[in-house]
Amino acid sequence: MQIDFHHAATYVIARYANFGHREAALIAYCAQYVDDATNAGTISFSNGALYTRIASAHGMLDYRNFDKLANHHCWIPFHFLPGNGGKPMGENPGGTFIQKIICRPNSHIAQDMVRTCILDQDQLYGLHRLGVTMHVYADTWAHQGFAGVNHKVNDIRALDDQDNPDEGFLDRLKDYFGDRFDRAASKFVGDALPLGHGAALSYPDTPYLEWSYRDANGNKVKRDNPAAFLEAAEQMCIAMQRYRVRNPDAKVPGLPEEGRKKIDSLLRGITDTKGEERHKQWLQHIHEGFFGFPAVKLEYRAKSIGSWKYEATGTRRHKDKSSDSFEYHPSFLGSDWKLFHDAIWAHRFDLIHDILPRYGICAA
Repeated sequence: MQIDFHHAATYVIARYANFGHREAALIAYCAQYVDDATNAGTISFSNGALYTRIASAHGMLDYRNFDKLANHHCWIPFHFLPGNGGKPMGENPGGTFIQKIICRPNSHIAQDMVRTCILDQDQLYGLHRLGVTMHVYADTWAHQGFAGVNHKVNDIRALDDQDNPDEGFLDRLKDYFGDRFDRAASKFVGDALPLGHGAALSYPDTPYLEWSYRDANGNKVKRDNPAAFLEAAEQMCIAMQRYRVRNPDAKVPGLPEEGRKKIDSLLRGITDTKGEERHKQWLQHIHEGFFGFPAVKLEYRAKSIGSWKYEATGTRRHKDKSSDSFEYHPSFLGSDWKLFHDAIWAHRFDLIHDILPRYGICAA
């Protein structure tokens, strides 16, 4: 999914789950920042203090996408949550190990991830972790059928491109790969980007698309993104309502019917090919009070002035340098940027070291 869903739609869903504006804005910021936290390593402060953080994403054309360990540390826990073939703990899908780590919507693993987040909410970063969890949870619907590793299982063919092919992405591929790029050869795209849904371009993340493709085994797969995204919204609302009552098994109502209809109308009705443009329209609807809760001006800035990172460190850089030294302020320890990074540390640790091993999955 892209910024229109991870930020704006997540905010709307949080409001329908009865979070107030400030808390919903924090959850939504964290949900989107999972895609924007691309820097990793230790940062230094002028007083000698240090803080180490991890990255929750890499750019699509980042060389780290082709590094096996980086995939296990980044794409598996944050974007392509293993689904164990949709089977519960103690059972295995047929086939080889790769079948266990293909992403599946609302899998038992995904539900265990949500449960752990709800039970861990007393930490200072509890609400930040909820935002991170909602990003990963939502992506189980968008990224279903793909795995967060370089593997032929992601090599799809015959991509149905009748609904606005991703020309911008293809142009970037051409610039990056030069003479090796052949626009007409979908096979090349699959071979060049066997990670996740690289061969499917941005189709899985585009809310209004209904499309189809042939998977690595030649089977035709039909995808109805609006229906899948709406189901994701419903389950996210249930998860956030359970978070509020501090009970991962509570019976809660989910989305109100009118809210469900309004979300569905925007998923289907906003058809700009660029996520940033769709995001602007969602923000405008929020600003106009379209969803029934009080109108607010919601904004998001990942880097530079106005961002959480700027507030915490004072840097305007989009990419850190190892030689950078930041001015330390006591408020850093409680800053949203630092608490976000604490949250993704906790999320990855619990998933890799606790949840996945229960399903027989070892992911670095």
